[in-house]
Amino acid sequence: MIDTLWLLLCSGLVFLMQAGFMCLESGLTRSKNSINVAVKNLVDFGVSAGLFWLFGYGVMFGSSQAGWFGGTGFAPTFSDQPSQAVFFLFQMMFCGTATTIVSGAAAERLKFQAYLVLSIFLSGIIYPFFGHWAWHGIASGSEAGWLENIGFVDFAGSTVVHSVGAWFGLAVVLVVGARQGRFASKGQSNRIQGSNLPFSVLGAMLLWFGWIGFNGGSTLALNDQVPGIVVNTVMAGVAGMLTAAILSSFQRRVVEVEQLINGSLAGLVAVTACCHVINEPLAMIVGGTGAAIALLASQLLDHWQIDDAVDAFPVHGAAGMWGTLCVGLFGQLDLIGTGLSRGNQVMVQLFGVGVAAIWTFGLAWGVLTLVNKVFPLRISLEEEEIGLNVSEHHAKTETYDLFQVMDYQARTNDLSQRVPVEPFTEVGHIATRYNQVIGAFEKRQNQSVEDLAHIYYVTEAIVAAVENHSFKVDNLGLDEVAERSDELGALARAIHQMVDIVQKREQEIEGLKQQLETRADQSD
Repeated sequence: MIDTLWLLLCSGLVFLMQAGFMCLESGLTRSKNSINVAVKNLVDFGVSAGLFWLFGYGVMFGSSQAGWFGGTGFAPTFSDQPSQAVFFLFQMMFCGTATTIVSGAAAERLKFQAYLVLSIFLSGIIYPFFGHWAWHGIASGSEAGWLENIGFVDFAGSTVVHSVGAWFGLAVVLVVGARQGRFASKGQSNRIQGSNLPFSVLGAMLLWFGWIGFNGGSTLALNDQVPGIVVNTVMAGVAGMLTAAILSSFQRRVVEVEQLINGSLAGLVAVTACCHVINEPLAMIVGGTGAAIALLASQLLDHWQIDDAVDAFPVHGAAGMWGTLCVGLFGQLDLIGTGLSRGNQVMVQLFGVGVAAIWTFGLAWGVLTLVNKVFPLRISLEEEEIGLNVSEHHAKTETYDLFQVMDYQARTNDLSQRVPVEPFTEVGHIATRYNQVIGAFEKRQNQSVEDLAHIYYVTEAIVAAVENHSFKVDNLGLDEVAERSDELGALARAIHQMVDIVQKREQEIEGLKQQLETRADQSD
């Protein structure tokens, strides 16, 4: 019963890795796509778990048909078989892990419905078939898959889980292409900064914690191997992180957060295949070299203008392949237990890695290329510019509302629109201050328009008075302007006074004319 309890606990730890992937990928992508990335990690687990129960578990662990696929155990029930139930649960979590790797690789450009189809394809067909070839024997104890039969060993899934997910993700990335602005036309690489690196660091730490169950539970029993496996796992992650820090400081003169994250994860991925057959110093070597290989693979993808949004292939694919080869390179042959020499074991491991690449990448790239011609997998350029949060889910945020109003005002010069304010939030506080600033600008703009109108009235009144020789205060129409308290009002009042003086002088002149005419009449 203790073994069942241990495996149940480890299943929970592996499930926690889904939360780790969600945090990691959401933080490494832009905020306008973070909701989409997060919900994909939720949905792909639901899809993969459902298919694994309905179909995948039978293909992977059912009665083997010549070592190629299982033919029994579909939609299983475990009401009276607790040990089988917990084994199923543990393996279901592995299937979900392989599937969720794809969401990070192809982030920020896939239609949500297309991603669901990809999840079905990977978790329902590609993963369980390869899993049968490499792992069927761990369930039956006698009937092994054809890769197992020739001596292929992958203890906890450097290839079966991580490389399979990574190869599939690479195929998707090649089919749908790079994100807008990721690469310039002249071959220049433009880095797209993640929106929340502390969130990504949290994701890496959750993944590291979950890896204890990932590797420690792969013994399928709480035995004497578990402590050493867990220590090897942790130390490989440490070596990967430190190696990435050193390489990053030498290459870029700064220790980049993304390199620390990916280095630690690459070390964990690499040791996953061989953590049961090596000691601690070798675990450090495997983890450190795995991080270095992942960094090199990331640079190669960048050079070839392949846009892997979170470096999923370098971390899970390249480091996973290296870790699988390390079984033959560094593993103790008596613990491996295949009876092969070291050279032959390395060749078998290399062959298994090649089979995974051809089966996963080859099938995925061929099928998806054909599907993409009929039903495009990628969102439109306009939707990509808006972001998948809005275009795919209509999930607006306070920041989105703020930018929408700012863009509208910049485009139309209409300052009457205001940003919706959510009280007691950071963005709400920014929106309040922004509205106050825009209100002041609008007031000044309206004042400027009023000033121009009054200047026009003043100019028009003077011109009309001069042209019509009509100097009467009542005809000027400057009463409203004269009420102003500024210089323009003073000018209007001065014009009133001048016109009033001219009007009085005209009246005086008219009176003198009448007097002269009267005197002239009297003298006649």
